[in-house]
Amino acid sequence: MSVTETAAVVTTLRRAGCVFAEDEAALLLEAAAEDADRLSELVAQRVSGTPLEYLLGWVEFRGVRVGVRPGVFVPRQRTAFLVEQAVAGVAPGTVRACVVDLCCGSGALGLTATTELRVLGCDVELVAADIDPIAVECARENLAALNAPVFSGDLFGALPLDLRGRIDVLLANTPYVPSARVADLPREAREHEPLVAVDGGADGLDVFRRVAEGAAEWLSPGGTVLVETGTGQVGTACAVLAEFGLTARVEHSEERYATVVLGTRAIESP
Repeated sequence: MSVTETAAVVTTLRRAGCVFAEDEAALLLEAAAEDADRLSELVAQRVSGTPLEYLLGWVEFRGVRVGVRPGVFVPRQRTAFLVEQAVAGVAPGTVRACVVDLCCGSGALGLTATTELRVLGCDVELVAADIDPIAVECARENLAALNAPVFSGDLFGALPLDLRGRIDVLLANTPYVPSARVADLPREAREHEPLVAVDGGADGLDVFRRVAEGAAEWLSPGGTVLVETGTGQVGTACAVLAEFGLTARVEHSEERYATVVLGTRAIESP
């Protein structure tokens, strides 16, 4: 494509409200592979509000291209902080860890956490699960190279019973937008992403509560559940974790505008 044609794409995207028009234009040009008709189609879909990641078929998350498809929740860059906390929470020298990606969506959290832990020398047993069949199929593709099973079902009900009491790291990117605030989400999220992945009920913590209750039983002694929340939900979230016998703490990243609540199961005395 000529410089003039590239500039025209950038202008079109900018007029549609794309904040990073130059970056998006470069990605769409790459995806179109010098096919002018294909490029026009992609640009038109982007202008209409289709998420860029659906058009590309992938999203970059912690340096890894994770496959996504229409109907699957697109991993947010702020959620990389949750993975960072999960990896940092595994003690140096740990030989083996059981990691579960619950409400896994595309499987991005389990994929990147496992990849990074294996680089550190930890042998990871990864299992993922989601209630949405589209997400399950997407995650199976993304996690195939890790030989990680992805189960379909509602939270812990989807998991094999032999995991009960031995999950060391429980990643749970639960929906946490209060129902009344879903209408305030960006248009592309409202119209294209599954409601089940964003609507967290009256106060945004309905699914979180169920995860906290199950975590108390499914975590290994010393195991930790990590969940992203809004800053205004921290107090309630910590109280819920304490209610189910988990020791709560909060980590916040100003850089990523991300808040993660962690709940750790106590190590029983001999």
